[in-house]
Amino acid sequence: SSDLLMTPRLVADDTPPPVFPALRATEVAAGLERPVDIQNAGDGSGRLFIVEKPGRIRILEDGVLLATPFLDIEARVDDASNEEGLLGLAFPPNFATDPEPHFYVCYTTASSESHLSRFKVSPADPDLALPDSEEVLLRVSQPFGNHNGGQVQFGPLDGSLYLALGDGGSGNDPGDRAQDGSTLLGKLLRLDVEGDPDDGLAYAIPADNPFVGNAAVRDEIWALGLRNPWRFSFDPATGDLWIADVGQGAREEVDFLPSSAHGGANFGWRYLEGTRTNVTSGLVPAMPIAPIHEYGRGDGSSITGGYVYRGSRYPRMAGVYFYVDYNNDDVIGIRPDGEGAWHTSPVLTAVTRITTFGVDESGELYFATDSSSPQPGRIFALADVRDAAYLQVLALDRSADPLELEVGTEIDRRYQVQVSTDLIDWEDTGEEVRALSTRSLITVPAPAGDHYFRVAELP
Repeated sequence: SSDLLMTPRLVADDTPPPVFPALRATEVAAGLERPVDIQNAGDGSGRLFIVEKPGRIRILEDGVLLATPFLDIEARVDDASNEEGLLGLAFPPNFATDPEPHFYVCYTTASSESHLSRFKVSPADPDLALPDSEEVLLRVSQPFGNHNGGQVQFGPLDGSLYLALGDGGSGNDPGDRAQDGSTLLGKLLRLDVEGDPDDGLAYAIPADNPFVGNAAVRDEIWALGLRNPWRFSFDPATGDLWIADVGQGAREEVDFLPSSAHGGANFGWRYLEGTRTNVTSGLVPAMPIAPIHEYGRGDGSSITGGYVYRGSRYPRMAGVYFYVDYNNDDVIGIRPDGEGAWHTSPVLTAVTRITTFGVDESGELYFATDSSSPQPGRIFALADVRDAAYLQVLALDRSADPLELEVGTEIDRRYQVQVSTDLIDWEDTGEEVRALSTRSLITVPAPAGDHYFRVAELP
């Protein structure tokens, strides 16, 4: 039948795909000053909002970094210490439909406080926020200039705002604040900032917060026992919570709470550093939650947490959580095996001084690198070398001679088109091709008569 003439039949091997992807990083923006957070507004605009530690938020739109900041509050922000500054940004779930769109940030001030604040967006220009619209919802005194945390995120299942705060700084948590329920330091907080506030507060306490009614623990607290959580995130598909907590002098850790957890978790600091006993005196945590992953000083000394990938373009990345160490250049993936174990693997040797990860509206992943003279801060997009089009025919020009096939490929792998008249005996045809991208154009001589084609991946 002429209908079968030169019909592509692509044959892949029958082995399962690798558990982990092989990643590549592509620079998409440069010229930033100490970027520490990447967020999207979920409003269909495709914009990425990049937080600069000195006190600005920049917009990356259609591959262009806009010259005018979305928000500039540098005069209010104190970033004198390496760990102070404008540290977190979150857009509420209804941002796209809100008649008065607004957002939330966390930053440190010259008066040694962490501020959780709400700002409005200009009704005349969606690329400009209104600095004078600030409402400070929460002030937390910081005894030292380090361990500020500062990440803010809305929970995908409950719509509450979560705020992570470090233990207040210095070394070894001298005030034992991470275990002290009377302070918000060293805690993950859960607040209702979109509804009507409670009396005397600028926010409401969710009624199901775990310590509501416990006089010894602040109502805002969702979890405790954290040292300096530097980037936490929720899995958008499951609601599971991932926290990367920076260690003291021995262990870095990744903590995990399933969406079924009802709060009240204690991650053990300062009594524990990872699974290692750090002190034998002071406040002792009851039933501490062990990290799902930890590593020692041979692999780094300042963890940067990331996200679980839930985009659609790279299937091998699906369900993998990615993190890196600020002082190491290996991006690491963590994948659960479904039976209670967690598997890790390096997936990219990138660049050192990665400060944060982020996702766009499609769920695709990015990371930022710190400024280092003379190199400014940069933003990179993460991609697998094999995407969802792997070994699919994307286009076929039947009228060309030689024939042109566009095929989904894996970067740096070799491919050979083969031809057959009976689907049993196959012969190589055309030139061997090494893929330079996830889409490859392969040309082959046009044979006479009816033939089948397939693309073989070479060892």
